[in-house]
Amino acid sequence: MHCQKAMILFSCCLLAGWAEDFNGARSLEWTRKAVALGPRPPGSAAIQKLQAIIRTQLKSSGWQLSEDSFTASTPAGPVPMRNLIGKLAGTSGRAVVFSGHYDTKAMPGITFVGANDGGASAGWLLEMARVLPKLPRKDDVYLVFFDGEEAFGEWSAGNGIYGSRHLAEQWNRDGVLARIRALFNVDMIGDRDLRVVDEAGSSAELRRMVQAAARDFGYSRYFPPYGGAIEDDHMPFVRLGVPAMDLIDFDYGPNNSWWHTEKDTMDKLSARSLQIVGEVLLEVFRRLEQ
Repeated sequence: MHCQKAMILFSCCLLAGWAEDFNGARSLEWTRKAVALGPRPPGSAAIQKLQAIIRTQLKSSGWQLSEDSFTASTPAGPVPMRNLIGKLAGTSGRAVVFSGHYDTKAMPGITFVGANDGGASAGWLLEMARVLPKLPRKDDVYLVFFDGEEAFGEWSAGNGIYGSRHLAEQWNRDGVLARIRALFNVDMIGDRDLRVVDEAGSSAELRRMVQAAARDFGYSRYFPPYGGAIEDDHMPFVRLGVPAMDLIDFDYGPNNSWWHTEKDTMDKLSARSLQIVGEVLLEVFRRLEQ
């Protein structure tokens, strides 16, 4: 019994130690800084300012920065886009990726600042940029800020997830794709009433790992075992055989009524929600690295 208690205590200490590294309040503050720039559709002056913030944070935290720049053919015409990529080198030859989009949907006629949809994922990744370099690792770690997740007008197979489609193809050619053992994409994870979809297109094994970590933290109510298939930035990688998972809360406001509206503002978000997702994914990362 004494050995069993010691092991439980040791496991709890590991959970607490890694969990304390992520700071949901810092993540929310990064989100606030992004949102203060206003609407941030691809190619805009506002997104260029956010790109500068991301570059500075990655470089100051010790990441190797690269950029995947391209011009997307969209219903609105050619649009310049830029994925920003941070890398920490490991020794195993394998890689773990954390990703999310930092653009907002172009919505003529309303001021869409995308606090949750584009802001929260950018803010969460910026906090991960501070935390991950401090942690032990065997695998390469990538932090990817996708541009062009949003469609121009109505979503279709060729209109949306421009940045992830481009990078998946690029990494497939470069050989990076074959080394990825896990990709975790976050989207709309700042909602005060957090309910992360058990996304059906995601890797079954990664879904089990996330559910287990959430259960161990006492967070199962935020990760209910139901949901549906959602076309998001993980899917170009899934289709090319990468174990990938999307963590998205797709019930934002009453009947999802705040999604893609001027109501997607900072007052709807919570540092606690960002903290929960940070703690769970850092624990999954720890388990992958064991």
